[in-house]
Amino acid sequence: MKLSQQSQSSIETAIRHAVGKFPCGCEPSTITDIHIQPNQNSGELLIFDDEDNELACSIIEEWLSYDGSDFYKSTERILCTVLHTMKENKEFEKLSILQPFSFVLVDEEKETIGELLLMDDDLLLVNEELLKGLDEELDNFLKELLEKE
Repeated sequence: MKLSQQSQSSIETAIRHAVGKFPCGCEPSTITDIHIQPNQNSGELLIFDDEDNELACSIIEEWLSYDGSDFYKSTERILCTVLHTMKENKEFEKLSILQPFSFVLVDEEKETIGELLLMDDDLLLVNEELLKGLDEELDNFLKELLEKE
């Protein structure tokens, strides 16, 4: 699924609006997850806190016309990219949310599909990209160790 610049901007704006409910300097919030719920039928992007309070809503036009069977997989990839870019731009640093907390992709029944981004300065999530080629590297390492004996 390819999104227009306007749709990507709408996603970023919705996320900014949602996290803007937790400005720096306020009493730290103890939420553990921010739930992001895309809806293929309505085109809505809904963002909720742990207690199902709506934090933001936006319409993503491309989702309305998308007829692929991999909707959640495609939106997960897009949302991960947007969230990681926002994190790299330090947009989540000045929030009054105690770490660790996560941005989580949920379906219409609010069942978790996947974790999009973990905000924790002390932890690093192992993902598919990080593990790419690890088997080969470990095999080569073991082979070299055995050859030295």
